[in-house]
Amino acid sequence: MRAVVLREHGGPDVLQIEEVPDPTPGPDDIVVAVAHTALNRADTLQRMGLYADPRQRDIEIPGLEYAGTVAEVGADVTGWSVGDQVMGIEAGGCYAEKVVTHSRQALPVPSTVPLADAAAIAEVFLTAWDALVVQGGLTSGRWGLIHAGASGVGTAGIQIAKAIGARIAVTCSAGKADACRDLGADVVLERSPADWLGALADAVPAGVDVILDVVGGDEADRNLKAVRTDGTIVQVGLMGGGSAPVNMGLLLMKRVTWIGTTLRSRPVERKIALMQRFIDEIIPLFEAGALRPVIDSRYPFEQLPAAHEYMESNANVGKILIDVT
Repeated sequence: MRAVVLREHGGPDVLQIEEVPDPTPGPDDIVVAVAHTALNRADTLQRMGLYADPRQRDIEIPGLEYAGTVAEVGADVTGWSVGDQVMGIEAGGCYAEKVVTHSRQALPVPSTVPLADAAAIAEVFLTAWDALVVQGGLTSGRWGLIHAGASGVGTAGIQIAKAIGARIAVTCSAGKADACRDLGADVVLERSPADWLGALADAVPAGVDVILDVVGGDEADRNLKAVRTDGTIVQVGLMGGGSAPVNMGLLLMKRVTWIGTTLRSRPVERKIALMQRFIDEIIPLFEAGALRPVIDSRYPFEQLPAAHEYMESNANVGKILIDVT
């Protein structure tokens, strides 16, 4: 099969396609013929040597999500048959024509979503739902705040919040504000250089219940000021840097819960549990039309370096997809 193999780390030009052996399924695994994959910030970090695949495979193939059809099933697999349409996430290996995954970690493609668009779902909707709802406790009537509201995770999070009856504020660049409003964001704040914290305090004086932060850096201290007493901050990314001074007194006085989380490095048992709950709670919202993938652009497999360059320009609203076949 063809796959992108990292023989060195560096700029987008290190993303080279090679012929490699097909993956072999274990008894509980399925092999997916990957039709489409998508870009994530973790991919660019892995390419630069800053975020290794936790499985430490012999051949380093990046890529965290896939959409395609079942090509082969392991001896003990039930529930999937060759030809079924599936989507999902893996710790790596999805920049390839085939990927192997645990059968209970795979997700069915909603009937309302074309296979060509399904690669825009798993990573961002799982991340946003897990952070806002599962860990953050966002419920109907409560307020959430999402940084980078026009990102893949941001556009997913806005939709999830509205689907469950919550209210949502987002920060984003000025040029992406209308896109966030169109998705249903109740309050849209220009992140920089504007004073988003002051504007948020005017709109939500008591503070927000849950913050989903993919930025980190200087936003860390502002988050402590923006969250309400007994609120929750869920840190899922560090685009703005991993170190920043924070007012620890506010953390104590407000009794803030601050959670650090990633999907990639979780044990497979925890991933499976999350996927099965996602199937029960979130897939029906796609079937009902309450959620939809937000796609910015798509590139052919051979143009992955150009797609990485585009992601690093921060110009996208929603997901950047790669058509593998």
